[in-house]
Amino acid sequence: MKFGINLAPTVSPDEKSGGQYYEESLRLAILAEELGFSHVKTVEHYFTTYGGYSPDPVTFLAAVASRTERIRLVTGAVLPVFSHPVQLAGKLAMLDNISKGRLDVGFGRAFLPSEFEAFGISMDESRERFDEGVEACRRLWAEEDVTWNGTFHQFGPVTMLPRPYQRPYPRILVATARTPKSCEAAGTAGFGLMMVPAINTVESVQGMLGLYRDAYAAAGHTPGAQEVHLSYNCYLAEDADEAYRLGKAAAANAGAKLAGAVAGWSTTRSSAYEGYEKLGSRPKGDHFDEHLAENKVLIGTPEHVAGQLEAIRGWYGDDITVSLQVATGNMPVEESVRTMELLAQRVLPKFL
Repeated sequence: MKFGINLAPTVSPDEKSGGQYYEESLRLAILAEELGFSHVKTVEHYFTTYGGYSPDPVTFLAAVASRTERIRLVTGAVLPVFSHPVQLAGKLAMLDNISKGRLDVGFGRAFLPSEFEAFGISMDESRERFDEGVEACRRLWAEEDVTWNGTFHQFGPVTMLPRPYQRPYPRILVATARTPKSCEAAGTAGFGLMMVPAINTVESVQGMLGLYRDAYAAAGHTPGAQEVHLSYNCYLAEDADEAYRLGKAAAANAGAKLAGAVAGWSTTRSSAYEGYEKLGSRPKGDHFDEHLAENKVLIGTPEHVAGQLEAIRGWYGDDITVSLQVATGNMPVEESVRTMELLAQRVLPKFL
């Protein structure tokens, strides 16, 4: 198992300014390298307090690259639906060079109606735009004199500069929420996978991972080279009651921001997002205790969280990479530092 940190902002300007948030996040990224974590990851979102402080993960990860030497940098994820592939492929290749080959590129489809509306793009086109964007980037990295005649973009012949530091291109991962076909397609292509187990049952995650691993092997890709990222909210303290109380408060803060971001689904329907309309009208009850009992959030003392990770390893295998959301909601940065230090000192050694 490998472990990294996920810095997906769920914070509002009245809680922390942009400057304060980036300063604190860079501090956590530097600490992650010092403590031996494998990666730093961040998202692409716009406008809302659910991710809105990260409209361009490449900018933040470039700052991380300049302050670190070993830790891997992961986009979790960039959204090709909102970018021209020539621009997206170029800036990611630039980051790969700046970091001397430490970049893993996670691609996602996007799912917030307000973002599609602002960019003037139909949600019904998201799957086709995603597939086209990923393949166009892959070809721009791997080939020269690329001509592209897609549904949404046409260009070429062009040769991307700079060429990626990693040849033929950085590791590609794709984000999937609930779609087994996406997992199978990622395995066939030899891409990695990014999932959030908290929104699925253990059985459904196991089923999707099985499809992914079988497709990866059937396509003849290098055994053991696949990368599976599973993301979890995480909060540790020496005292169990303190961890529960503060971890629950942080989760509630972040949950309220997510609820605001997905509210647009109450009036949105898309054939490309079957069932997502339920997000706009889902019950706003407190599910924290249920999620804690089901190991969908990692909260408690170091010993308790180690037990949770043992269960997760038993469910999903020891070849997974766990992305830990250590800065949730508006929590003080010192609490994130404590969580990371307790993880590094008393939890992760049991799994490395």
